[in-house]
Amino acid sequence: MHGGEAQQLISGGDLSFQWWRSFKSPTLDALVERAFKANPTVPAAQAALKQAQELVYAQQGFFFPTVAAVYQAERHKVAANVNSSETAGVQGNGENKLPQIENPTRTPHAVPSYYQFHTAELTVSFVPDVFGSNRRQVESLAAQHEAQRFALEATYITLAANVVAAAIQEASLRAQIQATQRIIDADRKSLQILREQFRLGFAMRIDVAAQESALAQAEATLPPLNDQLEQTRDLVRALAGGLPNALDEHFELEELQLPSELPLSVPAKLIEQRPDVRAAEAQLHVANAEVGVAVAAMLPQFSITGALGGNATQIPWLFRTGGPFWSLIGNVNQPIFEGGTLLHRKRAASAALRQAAAQYEITMMTAYQNVADSLQASLADADALAADVDAEQAAKVTYDLTQRQLQVGYVNYLALLSAETTYQQALLTRVQAQATRFGDSVALFQALGGGWWNRPQVAAK
Repeated sequence: MHGGEAQQLISGGDLSFQWWRSFKSPTLDALVERAFKANPTVPAAQAALKQAQELVYAQQGFFFPTVAAVYQAERHKVAANVNSSETAGVQGNGENKLPQIENPTRTPHAVPSYYQFHTAELTVSFVPDVFGSNRRQVESLAAQHEAQRFALEATYITLAANVVAAAIQEASLRAQIQATQRIIDADRKSLQILREQFRLGFAMRIDVAAQESALAQAEATLPPLNDQLEQTRDLVRALAGGLPNALDEHFELEELQLPSELPLSVPAKLIEQRPDVRAAEAQLHVANAEVGVAVAAMLPQFSITGALGGNATQIPWLFRTGGPFWSLIGNVNQPIFEGGTLLHRKRAASAALRQAAAQYEITMMTAYQNVADSLQASLADADALAADVDAEQAAKVTYDLTQRQLQVGYVNYLALLSAETTYQQALLTRVQAQATRFGDSVALFQALGGGWWNRPQVAAK
């Protein structure tokens, strides 16, 4: 009892995404589900994932030709001292020879001349991805999208772990406050008795002073506990997406059950389950693709552009005889000298690739360390909790026996209060150890990957 139950490690067992249900608390289950719906970190991560996906689609558009339609209308004023034959006309055939000029007569006091000009054009441009520059850019963005996908899964895991840990902390603080309050009550009763005995001459002043000091020390521990409880409550409210005074749930340690079974993944499987490892792997892929982009930038770039359109002074004549035009342009651009820019960008990309590889290795080692630390903590804290439970039970036996001795007049009331204080202190220590044991299970679930692969949306895909 009291969180000291034995836990069974299931080697190769699968981890449910709703691992918090193993604590058997409907209140906790509802709080986690509310946090998933109301906490702003989830929609923020979802929006970042959507942005990454759209950037992939945008880059894929460069695999296709670009088509643009252009229409340009011009209105020109020609100086009065310029002959109409000197104006910037359009050479054409048939009826569409020159821009129409309203006042072609050249006189010293002639008014300015005006004409209009229309151009309609359709252009098609295409840049063949000969050396794979665009393919590597798409590959890089796709890898960034993959990394963001695992960042979203990590958001769910971290949020659930934080909610459960905060609920356990709240329950622990409530139990500690209750035990501390009982210690204070017992110390006050002891002080009251000692003061009465001192007044009657059956106790020394030094005994009264010692008890006053013990009471003051016990009372000094209560305000920090109350402060921690309120801060924890504020944390729970924030994690659930609410504001202060927006949460009615209360958590007690006795309402939580220690998970009886803990799945233990094999090392090879752990790499697939940890979202931070998968994200680091995606970042390694990004860095590798960026090297390809830097290399392709040093190679020739090809482009093809075609245009079809018409020019005329009147819109109906744009595509009649003499108006239409077309062009086809091929271009090859080979960088020769750019001051070492392209070379150093390639070297920088290669260094970034080495950094990403090292970061992946660090993340992978940290994942194994987290699991090992969580398992070791679970074993050590289980032993510590068992010892604290034994100490609590022994103190309870002493307290009960002292009560019986008081009833038959074998001991005085101070002995009973002392035994009660010892029992409450043992209870306080056990509560802290019990909360630590619950927290170890949360840490292990998180270290194993949090079961994100069994999240309904992911499992459906």
